[in-house]
Amino acid sequence: MKNGAFPDIPLEAWRPTKNTLHLYCQIVGKIRLAMHPPINHWWHVPLYVTPRGLSTHTIPFDGGSFEIEFDLHRHKLLITTSSGKSEDFALFDGLTVADFYSSVFANLAKLG
Repeated sequence: MKNGAFPDIPLEAWRPTKNTLHLYCQIVGKIRLAMHPPINHWWHVPLYVTPRGLSTHTIPFDGGSFEIEFDLHRHKLLITTSSGKSEDFALFDGLTVADFYSSVFANLAKLG
């Protein structure tokens, strides 16, 4: 990237991955939407790009907070609380959206 241009990424080669990641992000985004206090102009809704993937950043909950992060380098979804507890699970080829949903909520339940 000497000239600053991004390389071509042919969509057809990764369309199934893009579609699945989009659905996974919608699930995590709905958690953020439901749990985070509203901020003007829907600023409480997006997922944020991080050096490792995507994150909700801090979501207040029950006197503490938690964060959900897609670690795209390690192919994991990580949920971390302000009390130092964390749970994660692998994002692997063939993980259905239903199984992703179940894993997210099972891990949230483990964390309280």
